[in-house]
Amino acid sequence: MDEKLADESGRLAALQRYEVLDTPREASFDRITSLVQAIFNVPIVLVSLVDRDRQWFKSCIGLDIDSTSRDISFCTYTIQAREPLHVPDALEDSRFATSVLVTGKPYIRSYLGIPLTTSDGYNVGSLCAIDTKPREYSAEQIQLLGSFASLVVDELELRRIAQTDSLTGAATRRGFLLEMEKLIARSSRNGRPNSLLLLDIDHFKSINDTHGHPAGDTVLRSVSDRLYQLLRAGDVLGRIGGEEFGVLLPDTDIQGAYETAERLRTGIAAAPLCFNPLLNVTASFGVCSWQPTYTADEWLAGADKALYEAKRTGRNRSCLN
Repeated sequence: MDEKLADESGRLAALQRYEVLDTPREASFDRITSLVQAIFNVPIVLVSLVDRDRQWFKSCIGLDIDSTSRDISFCTYTIQAREPLHVPDALEDSRFATSVLVTGKPYIRSYLGIPLTTSDGYNVGSLCAIDTKPREYSAEQIQLLGSFASLVVDELELRRIAQTDSLTGAATRRGFLLEMEKLIARSSRNGRPNSLLLLDIDHFKSINDTHGHPAGDTVLRSVSDRLYQLLRAGDVLGRIGGEEFGVLLPDTDIQGAYETAERLRTGIAAAPLCFNPLLNVTASFGVCSWQPTYTADEWLAGADKALYEAKRTGRNRSCLN
């Protein structure tokens, strides 16, 4: 038996590496499902990712839900094989005839699912075309849907690459905003406090002007390394742009966030860089806790307002909003 198909913990780890679960809809995936719907003339098309206990839809046409329990999903069967899962008539298939998805809404009768296989051989989900009437697919149609499934995997890979800043290893602005959206969605459900820090390296332009851009790159890497040393495993570091970084602090109220900002600020200041002479680097911090009315942009604006105040009043300090 294919070892990767039997390695559930490895499969879940491969899925988690994409950091895609519970993220907002993205046009790159929706374009693929729209094309599949138009070409195959089916009412339902899904990019389905199979988590531990659920299947979650990164892109969904024809359903008004974003997930179902894994134990009732067709996709659970799709990821167990390397070949496409072709079900011409679900009522004639003993695996699905009594499924609530067949006997009730959305009344699935035919299903064609292609495994979404990572470069290291794990099936993390499927691209599937679903109809409410029996349907046979030709070999050419199955091959075509397979090509679209490859595009989905390519988008997952590009999305992962685009979320990491190559210089610092932190999340890119795009990746950081997606993490903010995920945290906002989670907080909307569980009511837990979350906070955001924005920090700006003080007088960074003068560092570049005096020591050159390679020195500026070294400062950016050194600051991000120091931040990673001081942050918790669940915190998220992002490079928002230039010399500005963001830190997401899950389950952290405003007081805890301020204490964290001060710990990071003093940690950066206490580690001079080995230039000749030693280069002392400091940073200014803005602190803002999430409020239920905040969008991601509004949350960023609140932290940016506090950061501006920290820079206006002398730098190398933390201010609250």
